[in-house]
Amino acid sequence: MAEAIAFDIAVELITKLSSFAVSQIGLWWNVKDDLDNLRTTVSTIKAVLLHAEEQSVTNNLVKVWLQELKDALYDADDLLDDFFTETLRKDLMGGKKLMKEVRLFFSSSNQFAYGLKIGRKIKAIKARLASIESKANSFGFMVRDRPLETSFMTKKREQTHSFVPKDKIIGRDNDKAALLKLVLELESEENVYIIPIVGLGGLGKTALAQFVYNDEMVKNNNFELMMWVCVSDVFDVKLIVENIIKSATGQAPDQNLEMDQLQKQLREKIGGKKYLLVLDDIWNEERENWVSLKELLIGGAKGSRIIVTTRSFKVAKITSKCQPYVLKGLSDYDAWSLFKEIAFEQRYADSTDSAFVEIGQQILERCGGVPLVIRTIASTLSYKETEQDWRSFKDNELARISQNEDNILPTLKLSYDHLPAHLKHCFAYCRLYPKDYEIDVQTLVQFWVAQGFVKQSNVTQSLQEIGFGYFKELAERSFFQEVKERQLMTCKMHDLMHDVAEFVAGKESSIVDSNSSAIEVDEKCRHISISINDDSLIPLFKGKKLRTLLQISNERHQNKRAGILYFIISNYISLRVLKLDYFDFNTIPLSIHKLKHLRYLDLSGNDHEILPESICKIQNLQVLKLDGCFRLKELPKKIEKLVNLTHLTCYRCDDLTHMPRGIGKLTSLEELSMFVVDRDGSHDGADLSELSGLNSLRGQLRIKNLRFVKNAKEKFKTPILKGKQHLRSLILEWNGDNDDDDNKLLEDLQPHPNLKKFHIYGWGGDAKFPSWLSLLTNLVDISIWGPNKFKYLPSVAQLPCLQNLTIRDCSELEYMDDNSPKGSQGEPESFFPSLKYLHLENCRNMKSWWRTVKPIDDDSNEDDTTVMGTSTMAFPCLSTLWMENCPLTSMPLYPSVDDYIRLVNTSSRPLKQTIRMNMNAKTPSSSTSSLPLSKLESFHVKNMKDLDTPMLDEYLQHLSSLKTLTIDGCTKVDLEGIQWEPLKNLSYLEIIFIPKLVSLPIGLQHLVELKTLEIRDCSGLRSLFPVFPHLTSLEEFSISDCKELELSAPKFQIFQDHTSLRSLWLADIPKCWQLPDWIQHLTNLQGLLLWNLPNLTSLPDEMRCLTNLQWLNINGVPQLEERCRKDIGADWHKIAHIPQILFVNSGVSCYFSF
Repeated sequence: MAEAIAFDIAVELITKLSSFAVSQIGLWWNVKDDLDNLRTTVSTIKAVLLHAEEQSVTNNLVKVWLQELKDALYDADDLLDDFFTETLRKDLMGGKKLMKEVRLFFSSSNQFAYGLKIGRKIKAIKARLASIESKANSFGFMVRDRPLETSFMTKKREQTHSFVPKDKIIGRDNDKAALLKLVLELESEENVYIIPIVGLGGLGKTALAQFVYNDEMVKNNNFELMMWVCVSDVFDVKLIVENIIKSATGQAPDQNLEMDQLQKQLREKIGGKKYLLVLDDIWNEERENWVSLKELLIGGAKGSRIIVTTRSFKVAKITSKCQPYVLKGLSDYDAWSLFKEIAFEQRYADSTDSAFVEIGQQILERCGGVPLVIRTIASTLSYKETEQDWRSFKDNELARISQNEDNILPTLKLSYDHLPAHLKHCFAYCRLYPKDYEIDVQTLVQFWVAQGFVKQSNVTQSLQEIGFGYFKELAERSFFQEVKERQLMTCKMHDLMHDVAEFVAGKESSIVDSNSSAIEVDEKCRHISISINDDSLIPLFKGKKLRTLLQISNERHQNKRAGILYFIISNYISLRVLKLDYFDFNTIPLSIHKLKHLRYLDLSGNDHEILPESICKIQNLQVLKLDGCFRLKELPKKIEKLVNLTHLTCYRCDDLTHMPRGIGKLTSLEELSMFVVDRDGSHDGADLSELSGLNSLRGQLRIKNLRFVKNAKEKFKTPILKGKQHLRSLILEWNGDNDDDDNKLLEDLQPHPNLKKFHIYGWGGDAKFPSWLSLLTNLVDISIWGPNKFKYLPSVAQLPCLQNLTIRDCSELEYMDDNSPKGSQGEPESFFPSLKYLHLENCRNMKSWWRTVKPIDDDSNEDDTTVMGTSTMAFPCLSTLWMENCPLTSMPLYPSVDDYIRLVNTSSRPLKQTIRMNMNAKTPSSSTSSLPLSKLESFHVKNMKDLDTPMLDEYLQHLSSLKTLTIDGCTKVDLEGIQWEPLKNLSYLEIIFIPKLVSLPIGLQHLVELKTLEIRDCSGLRSLFPVFPHLTSLEEFSISDCKELELSAPKFQIFQDHTSLRSLWLADIPKCWQLPDWIQHLTNLQGLLLWNLPNLTSLPDEMRCLTNLQWLNINGVPQLEERCRKDIGADWHKIAHIPQILFVNSGVSCYFSF
């Protein structure tokens, strides 16, 4: 809101105006007195702002005054920023030979002129603020140095109580059951166990606590005392103790008692007794306050419970060591049940009328599953009698109900009111995202930093780190939800929280999605996001003091106005954030430097080949994003002038030829996504050694074209990467032929031990890989791709954090470990202790894992379970194994794999050893309780030449948890000899190139969960009978390239029970002369594909029975093309009911959609 933001701006201005730097600059420009006067005026106003904030809730004149003040403060901030920027430019030019016009600008006469100009502007702002200050006197504001309790901001929450009618709670049975288990059954070491319930305002945390509190099982659980206290936002320990005593005794204690007497009375009351206490609606986030209360409560008997309800995860962490119970929105079913019960209560509307139901469900979507909101809206609708009333409410009033402070917002806005000023600013800014938008957290924090919302209170932390702390604090207070951390951290805002953000941001922020919304943007608007790909809206904005302009549409812009970027530069010079990605700009105007306040510039996905050198005059720039600019060939030569640059990203800019010389001077850089080595020096690009000084780099660094580094043996005197302790991911690419310098170069590229991800591509060094790899003890992910020449790797088996290991295309690699397997037998816990994913592919020379173990031929008769002691060596927690074109016969075993095994063109011996391994050996605890691989869910075996039917049968007996199975190219396997009974959980079966397969094995009938069956390239397959009728749960069936299969046999009535089948694919079956009449029984079929059936001449009449068929795809069936011609073909009437029909024949496609 204006008042909170005004206070934050005032604090920031005073901080800047009080700095030593401003004092020195003021002397330089001869405006020190003007700046001092401005600081005094702002300080005087700031002193009364907190009281003004309180008054603005009820006094509209004060609200107007605050808005006027905020506008003036923004202008003062722009002026001061302008002042700093000009001084920074002067500093950057100083100490060098300057061009004549530069020297002229900074001549004494021009310096004096600039001082006069800036002095006049400062005086004008000061006079404007003085006028605003004089108006404040009429309001009688009082000086405040801290806010009062925030209950003045919204209606104070009414006191809660323990009673709740049974019929008041809907959809919380599962939540109740889970909490009852915590209250009644959980065994705890502590006598008093604390259970936090956390959730958004309005979700029903209090109601759920009441539900549990009043449950008969709780009442009968021998709790000697049951107490309920509503704490709310004022955490006064004395008051809380008084209320606990009152709840326990039914009588309030004497108001004149001191705290010492009260705590004695409380201890006497609860000491040694088993009690249940509910502390409802706690806001306190100060640990000391909580500890002072908790110390008075720990005297209860074993089995005592305290239930805490709160909106803040931070409160939950402070109050309890256990995981909080997170309450979520109601399910669609329960939400509708609650809505229906209230909305149709007055019986004005008919709950059986489909029109009312349809409108009601559309309205319900807006409620987000929040019971408070559902009750509020449903109650309003319950008094509306007609369908038209309901429809009018949906179309007109619904959008405004969240703006009604008597209904929904106060409950959620209370969370906002409790935020410190800087977090209010950050939260209000999130209004720029559309509802349900997946927010990139790093980008959001960069926006906050660019706007000056993030305060550097700790010089050891970067602004980005501090800003991320802000985000975490807001997330802990439930302002964000669905926080996910994959490659990027993302989050969303609940729709209702978005409403709060929209409300508190007011006219200062707008989302534009149409001409009308663009025209309606207030002239005082500072932040705009455009959610559609139409840049013609930009000139419609009235205000010219924008600080943010974001393009957030997911669609690429088309038919751009050529001058739109020129228009932005000319009209919005106060911009701090400009995000115009995927606008298809071919060129960036030279005048871009006029955006001198700019901190964040995103030009990703545009078509420019170069950036103008003038961009380097934007010395305030902190973030420059150029991701996906595929045609970009070079960065500005004078990039070293961007002294404040912290993030420079060029992901997927693969045409970049080099880095500009001087980039190593940007010592503030925290993110440099890619460094490209100059091919031949013709571009006068940066040397690789310039990376050595960029030790603040974080995140990922990719270095390309390392093959072009020359004279590596003598070149690097200082470590290039070793000092980068914050770097987490390093990708090294040689990109082509290599030479003798590669060995020394890779040695010089040793990273810091903090590195978590290391990928290397095409390093062509000799037989020895650098030993520093085994020193990177924090590595989580290693990926090494050839081509290369090394024969072995340094041992990585003891890396404690390593989870993912990929080795590909290393044709010279002979073994993975120089040690003997026996050398590690005594310490199996240190052998790949964390490895979950192992991928070995195209390492055709690697036959043994260990150098000291002699490879064994696949047809050797040597005992598989005792080969060189390897049976005791096993990966303790491997979850996925992918081995392809690696003839390993000796390797560590893998009994714990539970996710996926893919074995292609490799020996079956390690698999056999794993299946038969001695379960008394030191193997992972997760597998000692069951057979090896008994938890595996997916198994893919291909071209395993030595695999025969008995072996495969033996393996499958262990795989009782298997859900997907692919058997491909195993020419010795006859599936008829397999016992399929153990595979009762199998849902996906793929059979490819099994020449011995003549008919489906009868044992498949035991696969009661089979949903998908695919059969390909089985040249001997003649019949699916007799097993196919028993696969009644099948939903998808695909069969192709089976030359001898006859589908159209007269007695082939196999589909009669296949009403579950949804998809049928028939391809490359030359003996398919017609589709038989059993097709009429596939009544739930939704998709039918007929490809390359050269002898199929017509479609059966039974096609008309397939009323649920949604699509038909015919390709390579030339005789059907004429018969299925729309409206006139002989078979058209059989398929006319199908919504989507696609014919492809001889390269010509014909598509019908209805």
